[in-house]
Amino acid sequence: MQTLPKPDIKQPDSGSSGPLEPLQRRKKSGLRPVIFVSIALLLLTLLAGAFLFFGQKRIGTHAAAANANCTLTVPANPLSAQGLATPYQLQATDPNAGPCNEANADQAAFVQGAVFDPATGKISIYNPLVVDAGTQPAVAPAVPTLPQNAIVGLWFGYNGDVLTLKGQGNSLRQGRCVNGLFNNPFGQFAYCNAPTFFGAANQAIRQGKLVVPPIGQGSDGQPCPTVRDFFVVDQDQSDNVTSVYLANANGQTAQMNPANAGQLQGAQTLVNASDNRLVSVALDGALGCTSWMAPDLAAPGQMAPALPLNELQAAKQQAQPAAIIPVGDPMVLNNGKNSLAKLNLYRLGVDQPFVLNADRGASTKQYCINLLNIQPPRLQNLMNVLQQKASPMPDVASNLFTFMAQRFNTTWGADGGLNCQSLLNMSSPIQTQTDGNGVTISATINLNNNGGQNGAAPTQPAAPTSTAGAAPTPANGNAQPTPPADNAGATPTPNAGNGTPQPTPPADSAGATPTPGQ
Repeated sequence: MQTLPKPDIKQPDSGSSGPLEPLQRRKKSGLRPVIFVSIALLLLTLLAGAFLFFGQKRIGTHAAAANANCTLTVPANPLSAQGLATPYQLQATDPNAGPCNEANADQAAFVQGAVFDPATGKISIYNPLVVDAGTQPAVAPAVPTLPQNAIVGLWFGYNGDVLTLKGQGNSLRQGRCVNGLFNNPFGQFAYCNAPTFFGAANQAIRQGKLVVPPIGQGSDGQPCPTVRDFFVVDQDQSDNVTSVYLANANGQTAQMNPANAGQLQGAQTLVNASDNRLVSVALDGALGCTSWMAPDLAAPGQMAPALPLNELQAAKQQAQPAAIIPVGDPMVLNNGKNSLAKLNLYRLGVDQPFVLNADRGASTKQYCINLLNIQPPRLQNLMNVLQQKASPMPDVASNLFTFMAQRFNTTWGADGGLNCQSLLNMSSPIQTQTDGNGVTISATINLNNNGGQNGAAPTQPAAPTSTAGAAPTPANGNAQPTPPADNAGATPTPNAGNGTPQPTPPADSAGATPTPGQ
């Protein structure tokens, strides 16, 4: 996701016991969210030897002051038709920091759902609605008709810093929802039942029941971009969603569809700034490409792009080297340090390979090399095209070209990025200029420093290999799990859609704040 550096935000007090440990991450403040991690995944992590969002999103230092940490209440039975149609409730994680309002673009949260029909192998999309806690939607969401034995996955995006999922009863357990590691959230991302969804979809792809469309060719003669294309990615790829909402003058929200748009004349459009939207809307539009879309169950006759479709298509069609979340991604750091446990949890939610060794399968340095070799050269070649396209964030950059340029520099740097400049001992090949308001208005790309190669050809990360390490602390603070006795030395299947265990939250109340182990 595009981000700008911002000052650290003090960790809000959620009222739970135990020490508070602020996260050392750009754009995320530490807090004490409800985080649900399965014992099954912890067992798998121990076996592996792992150790302990175009929108008006404004997360630069010039952004308006707003409570950046909000909580989203997940309704009962979130994977059912009625659960999908029940609005999610947004409220402040710490009310003392100010309210949270869905109609505020800086605080808006988004939910994206995908429905897999095992009988036909087809996927459809349904994006549940988010409303302010205690309010009614501008238009009641449509209740979708789900196929028999439907498999539903949910993904969450957020325009603030840290989004906490809260259960209604045991809804988080019902939905198999994952927010991150205990006491350490992803931040702007979460998911429910994603590994099961991807597992079913990948099986259908192997059987030929689900056909992934080709990505096609862009106007520059190169393959159309995907969410795993080094031309697209930034420091925290595969985040956020393509859901769109409407908000009326009273701050009430509704699902985006032709009927609601006609009924709510003059309504504000709310979108989630993300890699997914950058691909499916901005870059595809600029290059004459079309993302994989599926029927929108909330808008009969309409088709919609979605995070799960983007990930499935990229997994099938993206040429090597494919961009896979590296261990240095700020969203998967554990208090500023690398964490294979958190990395693998995130990868499970976006159908990416399980990794056992950061250097062999999740190297941030290799990620930087591939980024350098691929993104600046193509960006330079597309300069004239992208300069004619609108910026996804006009308060950040003047057009799509300058937006991509400053986004690369943020990723390259140490302040909120991957710190490629230190890993490769090389400054960015892109120089940008800003106006008095801090908006990037021009950019120059110098490929002479590296010839687009930096002395190394792009390579695909090596196959994962096992390393020793301590297991993460279970979410309930109890003793560490013991790995299964049988087949203990086997390497787990690397793809979340091909047999990786499904994360399951703890059995205690989904809405309770867990107490850390002492």
